[in-house]
Amino acid sequence: MRSKTLALAAVGAGVALVLSACGANEAPAPGGGGGTTSGAAQSGGGIKVGVILPETASSARWEGFDKPMLQEAMKAQGLEADVQNAQGDTATFTRLADGMITQGVKVLVIASINSDLGKTVATKAANAGIPVIDYDRLNLGGSSKYYVSFDNTKVGELQGQAMADALKGKQGAQVIEIEGAPTDNNATLFHAGQQKVLKPLYDSGALKLVKSQPIDNWDNQKGGQTFEQILTQNGGKVDGVVAANDGLAGAVITVLKKNGLSVPVTGQDATPAGLQAVLRGDQYMTVFKPIKEEAEATAKLAAALAKGDTAAADAIATQTEKDPVGGRDVKSVLLTPQTITKANVKDVITAGYVKASEVCTGDVQPLCAAAGIS
Repeated sequence: MRSKTLALAAVGAGVALVLSACGANEAPAPGGGGGTTSGAAQSGGGIKVGVILPETASSARWEGFDKPMLQEAMKAQGLEADVQNAQGDTATFTRLADGMITQGVKVLVIASINSDLGKTVATKAANAGIPVIDYDRLNLGGSSKYYVSFDNTKVGELQGQAMADALKGKQGAQVIEIEGAPTDNNATLFHAGQQKVLKPLYDSGALKLVKSQPIDNWDNQKGGQTFEQILTQNGGKVDGVVAANDGLAGAVITVLKKNGLSVPVTGQDATPAGLQAVLRGDQYMTVFKPIKEEAEATAKLAAALAKGDTAAADAIATQTEKDPVGGRDVKSVLLTPQTITKANVKDVITAGYVKASEVCTGDVQPLCAAAGIS
């Protein structure tokens, strides 16, 4: 696919995309830890499990998908999940963790804002005799015995392969990489997976890497600004953009439209806004990670640990993830991600991850019809 000029009227659509993504990320402010002092939640009839999610600013997934799916999966296992969100604030994350530990949750599940914070929280929980599951993000140098996520190196490979496919035959095509937070081990794994595919192409000259830039805190606004600066420094030329998730992709697309450009852009999370962008042709692909499977695996693991049954927990977490900082292999559940392009957006909706009504709105309605989505 070649860079090409778009009508300036398309700028409004790009802005609407990002505004839609931001709206989807809004969530109520987090409450307190909640729960009982005994650790056995009598009100809900289940064993209390604490869950702390990181934020809502960078992705709609945490409140829109992880929270309800974790609550449902925990309930199915006879557990009562107290799910809170730290809204990107480390002090709030610490306060929530301290409250849950004090109240005696039987298991603590954390998707930490950064590894240092996760390490500290896990140590506090371990000292209180509470097992910890690193959820979605592995805390490097930490002490959590279990980890549930997706094969995040594979996520990056899917993104890299999509970019390679989109630019195939365009010798020397120029690529800009807008990556996730450097403090998030997942972002490191995404980039490593991308490079498995793209570095040989950079080295051979088949593709040219303009610049690869991580974005602190997965900040979409900063991602857009950074991309625009790199684009300007490169004379306004780019042939493809590896964006680490749909939020960053949306910010990149807005800048591309502003500059009258249309090039392949990758993404991740299969958010409603991301799927809309894929159907419009503004975003080349996204990566679908069935969070329901992640939530269910976490709930099964938490149920085993709450009963003190480490043999059952080990039978669930049969894979390992390397913690290079701690020099250890962490018992893990690593689920399989899937590439989503315009041809198979329907798969995400059929799986019940998002509703057709969330995607097929406004100008996307006829595109949904053409894609067999109703």
